[in-house]
Amino acid sequence: MPSPTPKLADPVAPAPAGDRAKQVGPAVLKIVFAGGFGVGKTTCVRSVSEIEPLATEEYLTEASTPTDSLQGVEAKDTTTVAFDFGRLTLDVPVPMELFLFGTPGQDRFTDIWYDLSQGAVGAVVLADTRRLEKSFTAVSFFEQVGLPFVVAVNQFDGSYRYPEADIRQALDLSPHIPVVTCDARVATSVARVLLTLVDHALSHTPTNLAHPTHATLLDA
Repeated sequence: MPSPTPKLADPVAPAPAGDRAKQVGPAVLKIVFAGGFGVGKTTCVRSVSEIEPLATEEYLTEASTPTDSLQGVEAKDTTTVAFDFGRLTLDVPVPMELFLFGTPGQDRFTDIWYDLSQGAVGAVVLADTRRLEKSFTAVSFFEQVGLPFVVAVNQFDGSYRYPEADIRQALDLSPHIPVVTCDARVATSVARVLLTLVDHALSHTPTNLAHPTHATLLDA
């Protein structure tokens, strides 16, 4: 005898964990890479992305010399002018598909940071200990908008390895913000940073990111 058709009020037994994973698919998370000019954001996205990353780099010219100081990164000849984009799929322990956005590093692009941060679960603030002040703005930005973030110290060749306590003090970080080290050129190193961020973000609920209203827009 066939089983009766269940009514809407009838309880339905949950599917096994494996079946639910197949039905729902991986969790899709948006993550932002931020930090100062030349700290390694584009390199991070390139090294860890499983697809050919989208980059919006342009060559540096003499016209940008007054605003884009190359001190400490003299070999750099390009800069991101919109954003970088890559994707990474992880299967530990819950399947995740990470959409990775790299921001332009200069402070004059802060408006783009707001746009890229919309809907993000968290951010990675990259730091270069040779030019730590370049990441001050990014730290302040994510503190102000309420988006969970971690600080990842990109260990450039020849840079001094400072203790975590010194980096925390220099960036004036709250005790709950993770500080990790990484090599932006190594995919596994960047992946560990991303896992640290996801774990950190799970315990922090981001606030709604509010884009400030500029006086120039009001005057238009």
